[in-house]
Amino acid sequence: MKKQIKSIRPFIGAENFKISRQFYLDLGFLESVISSNLSYFSISEFGFYLQDAFVKDWIDNTMIFMEVENVEKHWLETLKLNLTAKYETVRLVPIRHLDWGKEFFLHDPSGILWHFGQFY
Repeated sequence: MKKQIKSIRPFIGAENFKISRQFYLDLGFLESVISSNLSYFSISEFGFYLQDAFVKDWIDNTMIFMEVENVEKHWLETLKLNLTAKYETVRLVPIRHLDWGKEFFLHDPSGILWHFGQFY
């Protein structure tokens, strides 16, 4: 039987829910508040749930890969947001060129590692 999948929506945590919510709004996501401790953030049809929950081992091991059409353009747009100045713990790692494609890293305010990549 062939599955008709419409979306995958991971749940991620936040050390400081208020700060993380603002971070993802600044990053360009739209927020849909579900409850006082859960929001859905989306761009187009893609999104994730942000929870007001912090388990250090879970956060420290959470990585999300977002495929983008043009990693250089996305890098420049992300730099313009000045997130590392606005958020004390946010880090950006420049584009790396690998065998499969290219990517850059963004650590959110809680430490979740986002990979923004483009396949060759």
